[in-house]
Amino acid sequence: MPKLLCVYCASSDRLDPKYYAAAAELGREMVLRGWGLVYGGGRTGMMGAVARAVKQNGGRVIGVIPEFMKVRELAYDEADELVTVITMRERKLLRETRADAFVALPGGWGTLEEILEILTLRQLDVVKKPCVLLNQDGFYDPLLQLFDRMLAEKFFKPSNLALFQVADTAAAVFERFETAVDLKAESKWFETK
Repeated sequence: MPKLLCVYCASSDRLDPKYYAAAAELGREMVLRGWGLVYGGGRTGMMGAVARAVKQNGGRVIGVIPEFMKVRELAYDEADELVTVITMRERKLLRETRADAFVALPGGWGTLEEILEILTLRQLDVVKKPCVLLNQDGFYDPLLQLFDRMLAEKFFKPSNLALFQVADTAAAVFERFETAVDLKAESKWFETK
């Protein structure tokens, strides 16, 4: 059984084609490196692009999709395994538990919410799996700047910035996984007097 990479990304079908190309590149790179995909189960947008690329290159695709999305015919039915759940929370938990690592490609609120939940769980030392932001064309630069401000204003500790890594290309995502160290998160809470 290959390792599973949980990919968070946009499902929009109205993006610049460069985003679909990057998702497909990640899918091909996953298969080359022996990884399978666990993701949101969709057939549209970047989600569909990464799933099709994994499948077309002989990789394993596991989709987890809420019933209300499946009913709207948004599911990638060619997945090797398509798990239907009721809620978005169930969807997130199932992907989190099955994944060996996480990557966020560019996306909207859903992508951001999903990857920030993983970072929160890393901070609390609940999740101990590698996490990478694929910062295509500087997409995540404003978020990284916000993280710097949060750090400067003591909303979290400097060690939190080691709980994830940033990559500019699909190949670099896997290089980050290879160099990831098993970090124990520093206690979230500052001592008060």
